[in-house]
Amino acid sequence: MKFPSLRFSLLGFVLLASSLIAAESAPDTTSDSPSPAVVLYNEGTKLVFEKKFPEAQLKLAAAVAADPSMAEAHNNLAYALRKQGPANFEAALKQYNRAIELNPKLPEPFMYRGVLFIQLGRKADAETDLARLEALKSPLAGELRWVIENGREKEPEKFFGVTRGQ
Repeated sequence: MKFPSLRFSLLGFVLLASSLIAAESAPDTTSDSPSPAVVLYNEGTKLVFEKKFPEAQLKLAAAVAADPSMAEAHNNLAYALRKQGPANFEAALKQYNRAIELNPKLPEPFMYRGVLFIQLGRKADAETDLARLEALKSPLAGELRWVIENGREKEPEKFFGVTRGQ
């Protein structure tokens, strides 16, 4: 498997990227001319790292429109939506569900959907996502377990989004 490199500076992301759990189907950004969806995905993911969630939402929504089958873009769009507050929780849930439907082996949407379920007061659903992460043998299971036990995300928050940078 080739490891995609992002088309933007990853200086600030190097340490974080080493702790990310990337999906086997992460978008291929190694091409000399990546698809418009991949370019938008990269731009949106960069904005998520910068915590510019409304701007990230626009880029990631455009990535999803350009390639509706990109589970990673659905996941990162859901994250950007969720981080903008309760008014966006239902839209975020739909995006997490779509990411899981497209790639049920991708751990990140299970992790963050579990966080969303805790925010919605749906602990049993979060525990179901935790069980799925454990079945996938994902280190993100420990992160979601902490959220379930504490009823909130860690601070400062971490973005375990779907990306692979060098």
